[in-house]
Amino acid sequence: MITAAFDLALWTIFFFIIGMIKPQWPLFFMKKPDRLIILAITAVFIMATFTLWGEGNRRAKAETEIKPLVTQSTVPVPVPAPTATPTTPSAPVPAAK
Repeated sequence: MITAAFDLALWTIFFFIIGMIKPQWPLFFMKKPDRLIILAITAVFIMATFTLWGEGNRRAKAETEIKPLVTQSTVPVPVPAPTATPTTPSAPVPAAK
């Protein structure tokens, strides 16, 4: 989403520059385009760009916060298994005098 915001920012700058030089080119479908309309459309594009940028940063931050928690909770903790040890009869211990 951040790359989409960057691409939209580049297109917005391009639209603004061309529209300020020749408003008839980007607004070819209008009979009398003027620079005020170019400015209004550019403002909307800038708001969309910042919204995309902020949402992309928020999602990237959320992904990095969630990933360590998921890996910690799904990895089982190794527990030593009890093993049977054979017992051998020992020699009687002499009593202390």
